[in-house]
Amino acid sequence: MLKNPLKDLTLKDWPADSFGGLAAMLVALPQAIAFGVVIYSALGPGHSAAGAMAGLIGAAAIGVLAPLFGGAPRLISAPCAPAAAVMAALAAVLAARAAGGDPARLTLLLVLAGLISGALQIVYGAAGGGRLIKYIPYPVVTGYLSGVAVIIFLGQFPKLLGLTPGIDLRTGLLFPGAWQLPAILIGLAAMAVMALAPRITKKVPGPILGLLGGTLVYWALSLVWPDLRSLEGNRFVVGPLGGGEGGGGLGLERWLALPKLGLGDLQAILVPSLTLSILLSMDTLKTCVVLDALTHSRHDSNRELIGQGLGNTASALLGGVPGAGTMGASLVNLQSGGKTRLSGVLEGVFSLVAFLLLSRLIAWVPISALAGILIVVAWKMFDRKSFALLRKRSTVFDFFVTASVVATAVAAGLMAAAGVGLALAILLFIREQIQGSVIRRKSTGDKLFSKERRLPVEMEVLEREGRKTVVCELQGTLFFGTTDQLLTELDADLKTRRFIILDLRRVQSIDFTAAHMLEQIEGSIRSRKGALLLSSLPQSLPSGQDLKGYFDEVGLVAPEKGAIVFDALDDALAWAEDRLLEEAKLQIPPGAPPLGLEAIDLFRDFEPELRTALYACLVERSCKASEKIFGRGDMGDELFIVRKGKVRVLLPLEGGRSYHLATFRRGDFFGDMAFVDRNARSADAVATADTELYVLSRARFNDSVREHPVMGTRLFARLARALALRLRQTDGELRALQES
Repeated sequence: MLKNPLKDLTLKDWPADSFGGLAAMLVALPQAIAFGVVIYSALGPGHSAAGAMAGLIGAAAIGVLAPLFGGAPRLISAPCAPAAAVMAALAAVLAARAAGGDPARLTLLLVLAGLISGALQIVYGAAGGGRLIKYIPYPVVTGYLSGVAVIIFLGQFPKLLGLTPGIDLRTGLLFPGAWQLPAILIGLAAMAVMALAPRITKKVPGPILGLLGGTLVYWALSLVWPDLRSLEGNRFVVGPLGGGEGGGGLGLERWLALPKLGLGDLQAILVPSLTLSILLSMDTLKTCVVLDALTHSRHDSNRELIGQGLGNTASALLGGVPGAGTMGASLVNLQSGGKTRLSGVLEGVFSLVAFLLLSRLIAWVPISALAGILIVVAWKMFDRKSFALLRKRSTVFDFFVTASVVATAVAAGLMAAAGVGLALAILLFIREQIQGSVIRRKSTGDKLFSKERRLPVEMEVLEREGRKTVVCELQGTLFFGTTDQLLTELDADLKTRRFIILDLRRVQSIDFTAAHMLEQIEGSIRSRKGALLLSSLPQSLPSGQDLKGYFDEVGLVAPEKGAIVFDALDDALAWAEDRLLEEAKLQIPPGAPPLGLEAIDLFRDFEPELRTALYACLVERSCKASEKIFGRGDMGDELFIVRKGKVRVLLPLEGGRSYHLATFRRGDFFGDMAFVDRNARSADAVATADTELYVLSRARFNDSVREHPVMGTRLFARLARALALRLRQTDGELRALQES
């Protein structure tokens, strides 16, 4: 839904916004005129004036509407270099296809291309595509922009030399006799002034000074060449606005050619329109990111795309050229005091005022001066820093991507470069996925244990036999590019381990190749009487894929297979530990009776007299499965000894969640913290099966200790030893996690 454009548009900063908008207009307007001339002059020598008019209209329409509906404060939108490159190439193709055809029909096709491009931007924003466009790799983006710079340079150099229309650059360079000295002098003057302007003053934008310098040289040369003082037949200047074949500016005659268009015409502009919409969106969002970094703010990328689309749509309907959020004008706006979206709106208003008041003066703007300005813009746009990528072996491929996009743009056009850029973006993604390991952490079962508290004799077995289990925490994307890497890293484990646990909590996606590879691992480990254990399967991946359902479909977790799925890594570890304890004949048999006091390790070295006195302090308690034994915050001083069953201790978290601290089984104890310090319980204790407990109250125990002091010494010594063993185990697990 489109937001109210006036809702957050305030006038409290209007003085600063006015200065920022005015300064930005002075930068954007000369370039807008130049870009318009570039586009329309490709239709023929008589269209330069119509191009200048279209550039002015675009500056005004985009300048007002894009910031009004957009989502990036301080951003200035105007006709830009990518638009000029794509539209000029399209104009040249259309002119070649329809040589001698109706000029109104050609200009209508350019208008429709801008219209489709703007509509696509609205669709991108409405569909939430703003975030996706920002994820196009930087080497591809800089290749696009550098390609645009090269195309602009090659397109403007003939105008700088004053070559007669129809003479290409290669021919013109070989025949200096075709060069026009006035054009060269005017263009070089504009380039020199624009390049030196920042060193002289920063109060007046460089393009304005460059245009002024070129114009002054033009009038100085008119003293030598009198023909320069006349507009009629003067190919060195823009000429009367609104002139040109086919009707420039706001002329309606182009729309009369609409019934003449055929399916082939629409097909000819479809791909350029798509390319243009993507380039303009990337250019805009790239500028937004820079502004965010400078102003410590965040823009709304989707809203900004909608605003840009509305601006380009309106510009096309009025006969203007498309544009985007421009870096130079936006930085000038920021440096001149612009603070809100109002500064961008005012830049468009000032462009409209300039269009209405200065149209006669613009007719005398020298074309070679505009060409010189655009050559300087192209020089600044070309990313020369990309050559630094050749210095390091790890970034050579990134340079290859950038160079390939530039070369394709120059040799085959930006439309082909868009396809090459997309293909190379996919290659970059695959390369990054392959270079990074899909195994985040790897541990063995003799260093990483489940949260099931084991008795000392059981821990001895697990520490000795635990290496038969390997735990791999996976990450990223499991697809055809990373499956071989995972299989290679697990190759040695497949020959020596009994249980392979793959934790999938951090996996982003899995394709069929990866699923087939997991089937291979499962088959290999099953042939050695082992098992593949999968834990922490995400309920839904970012792609929307249901991983459990997908594994069911491919048969990985079919009943006849050995792959077993667990909700959590701890459950998978506990299952593997139980199998090892079964083999060591230490697993508790089903239906085993509750332990007596003499069989519990905590009281194992108590003499019969002490055991009798201790038994008098105990209370027997039975708990059903899922019954809460105590809760966090409860007051109590009891120590609980498990005679039969299991008890899970959970730490409550916000939002109704909980963290599993430990599970205590037959022969173990819990509740020792409250027994020692007699403070409130710090966690919840819940029976996970029918459970029998001994409950030892600290108050009753203290009364008995008065008659049997040695009993207190023995019990606390045993408690201290048991807690020390637990801490040592925890230390070992933490060290293993840090080292893995």
